[in-house]
Amino acid sequence: MEGKQPKFLFLPVSDATGIGEYMRSVIIADEIVRLYPEAQIHFLLSREAPYASSCPYPATLLDDSPTLAVGAVCDFISDFSPDVVLFDASGRRSQLAHAKRCGARVIFISQHARKRRRGMKLSRARLTDVHWVAQPEFAIAPVSGFSRNKLKLFRLPQPVATGPFFSRPTASHQQALLEQYGLERNNYWLVNAGSGAHQLQGQSAVLKFAEAVSASFASSLVPALVVLGPGFKGETPSLPGVTFVPSLGNRDFINLLEAARGALLSGGDGLLQAIALKKPCLAVAVAKDQPLRIAACMRMGLVVGGEADAISEGMVLLNAKLPELKAALSQHSCGNGLDWVGAELPRLLDWKHAG
Repeated sequence: MEGKQPKFLFLPVSDATGIGEYMRSVIIADEIVRLYPEAQIHFLLSREAPYASSCPYPATLLDDSPTLAVGAVCDFISDFSPDVVLFDASGRRSQLAHAKRCGARVIFISQHARKRRRGMKLSRARLTDVHWVAQPEFAIAPVSGFSRNKLKLFRLPQPVATGPFFSRPTASHQQALLEQYGLERNNYWLVNAGSGAHQLQGQSAVLKFAEAVSASFASSLVPALVVLGPGFKGETPSLPGVTFVPSLGNRDFINLLEAARGALLSGGDGLLQAIALKKPCLAVAVAKDQPLRIAACMRMGLVVGGEADAISEGMVLLNAKLPELKAALSQHSCGNGLDWVGAELPRLLDWKHAG
């Protein structure tokens, strides 16, 4: 692709609540720009998504999630003529087929078993060049031998468990953030409940998290930095030991997570990123796909699981189990999905160039 500007189109699931797919797509886009500084990046997002107006890359806003906006997505693919289209847990078969007809390479990203099965259907796998599963292998049920052999028979791509995707921390940026927020390395909790739009027992999940770490502060004197998320609505209370920030990009979040004593998180990508960084966590599910993931992490002894009505008690348990969790995490390896970006894209772009 020398002398060319490769074009990448991102279609993450986007709506009024979730944020994980969008954040992962931004992380991958950042890595692509690092690898290909002249790359053209574009996002298609639902205008209902709370982050729609703050995307760091050029974005076209749709009246619905990209999966449902079939015609608008296909029309944009025709006009933009991307080299690679990344469907992050999104996309209908007709959209994948249109991307292929327009000469693009297709990457499909799934994050749990149901989406993985969808991506492995022959009708979709025939239209997919790469299928990444954004989970470590231990956090998702294995693919059946029948399903793997089916793809092998038709010479179709196998799903690859990449682990979570996250920005790489750097000492200089991390120190600047610690100074900015008045934090001491290994002496604060990092708290986040995803997009900030989730509810637990009729209350804001992130505020319930904040109340729990504030209660912990009364006895431990360990403060907390609470990331509200772009979907949070409402007022933030004044809580002892708690500093609220509206939102953080993944680079800032990862640097602060790596320097924290530990974290109180929901069961999304942030939890897997914490495990990869070997940080002890209390994990509380705020979405229907998260309990199974948290349970898998608990079976490995890598996290403490918490209940929605006993988060404060979970923080007490997290404090008590810190040495045990650190020992288990030190023996566990969980890679960074960005390594797969650097490995796969040259091959995909070479195919495009050859065509």
